[in-house]
Amino acid sequence: QVQTVESGGGLVQAGSSLRLSCTTSGLPFGDYTMTWFRQAPGKEREGVAYASGSGSVTDYADSVKGRFTISRDNSKNTVYLQMDRLKPEDTGMYYCASRKRGTIGGRFSTPTYSNWGQGTQVTVTV
Repeated sequence: QVQTVESGGGLVQAGSSLRLSCTTSGLPFGDYTMTWFRQAPGKEREGVAYASGSGSVTDYADSVKGRFTISRDNSKNTVYLQMDRLKPEDTGMYYCASRKRGTIGGRFSTPTYSNWGQGTQVTVTV
């Protein structure tokens, strides 16, 4: 049984940093790409940061490039999202999800992902 748990969210001021963690158990972690998504109230879920199975390939949404960094520790079945210089528009529920390597579809294509966690809330105030 696959289980995904996100943590690390919180309420911070603009310009602050947060580090999110996501641990997924029950699957061969290194065989799965991991992606962070977020969803703001009233908006669709959007991809934020992607990491290949080994972590050697990463990709980011334009809105977070240069501020967010995704990394993974396959020995701990964990993927991280370091978020720096946070902005109020970064506010939302953050989720991580996985898909098997070689899955056809864009890196941030939500329907191609599974094993979603419950999310962790990030709120950035002015």
